[in-house]
Amino acid sequence: MGILLTIDLGTEGARIGAFTEDGTPLGTAHRPYSTHHPRPGWAEQDPRDWWAAITAATRQLLDSETCRIAGRVIAIAASTTASTVAVVDAAGTPLRPAILWMDARGAAESEQTARLSLQHPILEWSGGSDAAEWLLPKAMWLKKNDPDAYRSAARIVEAVDYLTFRLTGRWVGSQMNAVCKYNYDTIEGRFPAELYAALGMDDLIGKLPDEIVPVGGVAGTLTEAAAADLGIEDRPVVAVGGIDAHVSLLACGGNVDGLVSIVSGTSSAIVTEVDRPTTSNEVWGPYPDALNHDKWLVEGGQVTSGSVLKWTGESIMGVPRGDLPALIDQAGAVDPASHGLRALDYFMGNRTPHREARLRGAVIGLTLGTTKAELYRAMVEAVACGTRSVIDSFERSGVPCARLVFSGGIERNPLWQQVTVDVLGRPAELVIGENLTLRACAVIAATAAGIVPSLRAGSRLFAPKVRMMEPEPKRIAVYEKTFDDYQRLTAVLRPIMCDAADGGPSKAQGGRAAFQVVQ
Repeated sequence: MGILLTIDLGTEGARIGAFTEDGTPLGTAHRPYSTHHPRPGWAEQDPRDWWAAITAATRQLLDSETCRIAGRVIAIAASTTASTVAVVDAAGTPLRPAILWMDARGAAESEQTARLSLQHPILEWSGGSDAAEWLLPKAMWLKKNDPDAYRSAARIVEAVDYLTFRLTGRWVGSQMNAVCKYNYDTIEGRFPAELYAALGMDDLIGKLPDEIVPVGGVAGTLTEAAAADLGIEDRPVVAVGGIDAHVSLLACGGNVDGLVSIVSGTSSAIVTEVDRPTTSNEVWGPYPDALNHDKWLVEGGQVTSGSVLKWTGESIMGVPRGDLPALIDQAGAVDPASHGLRALDYFMGNRTPHREARLRGAVIGLTLGTTKAELYRAMVEAVACGTRSVIDSFERSGVPCARLVFSGGIERNPLWQQVTVDVLGRPAELVIGENLTLRACAVIAATAAGIVPSLRAGSRLFAPKVRMMEPEPKRIAVYEKTFDDYQRLTAVLRPIMCDAADGGPSKAQGGRAAFQVVQ
């Protein structure tokens, strides 16, 4: 008997999980870290905070009686937010803050990739361009605006690749992140040198991981130094992980035909796999062999979802987190047909289907009589409309959406759950009491350790508990009108938002002055 140790490096903190070899959860531990927003649309974190959080949470979890009884750690797997880019020297020491996934400073660079879509067919896998969030546009921004950091960097990598290095001492990249976030060609097994050269980024290849390995492959074994930091006596195998939301497909169980995993937390990532590629400039992908070898992965998402609700309740209204359930109950009693508010959820831009980093949040219909409960409900409705907008774009692209599985922070907000299925007008499943990314990482760890023969076999073994959410029939017609207004409001405000964003602060070196490298 042994322990599968799993790591979920999220936006607000690191969560560590432990599972037995047959998928029984042994417990979790969490440690937070800070995000800094030096300018509008920017978001940064210190990679050293990630490691400090991971080591503290791991030690706490492994010191629990349940884990001590379970035995030694036999395999480790980690997944992280995607498009969170670390800039480090040869020893892995950060040279500047990591640029977080939600950071939109690479919008102009994203537009440069769009202009090359006809000359470089590999961009078809990302709908004709790279998103502003992705590694390549961020690296382009760094080369132009922070040339000293770019020139000094031995590595510019995804967070999961940085974490794999901290665990193994090897620069092994996740094939999932490579194909989904910096245009790696999985069919030819190489980086898109021609595309990089056309963008003046020839030298980026040397700063990327040395080897690209599929999810569930072996990255190496835990180093002595990492084992000491984590409080692990043995040298377990370290698996190649991937993107937190994307690997969740491995932990949904049940029928995978038409399965769409919707991980709704700070943001919402919406992913599925299809048998044949489909072309669309609304969704992201299809990416070949990103997760399972013979599948094409399609992704969409909302840059902000739960973070909008946190901003509304805690930041603007000043409601302490412990008092939020009461606000949610009050908002649940508000009649959606009569509060008169309409809102947009694009606080950090839109990922799907508009692919526009300059979109922003909005609320219309406010009066001096508007209550906190009404405003909170309107923001929940906006987030739900954003989710429907993504699902609709999937179906317009020919992607089947027969089975929707929700997980993440939405489980703690019953109003968010109900409004979402009401706006969608269809039932959905909700994962109960679990972090689906941690469970998926258990599948990945088990595969790398040879406990299961494949990711698919592990997925069948590690199915979670779910409950059905059903829409309220009387709400469906009401929310058809709300969704129509949401779309019309987006169309009307889009040019104004883009103009305002274009006239914002000039692009410059942000956040570096306060970041001192500690050797």
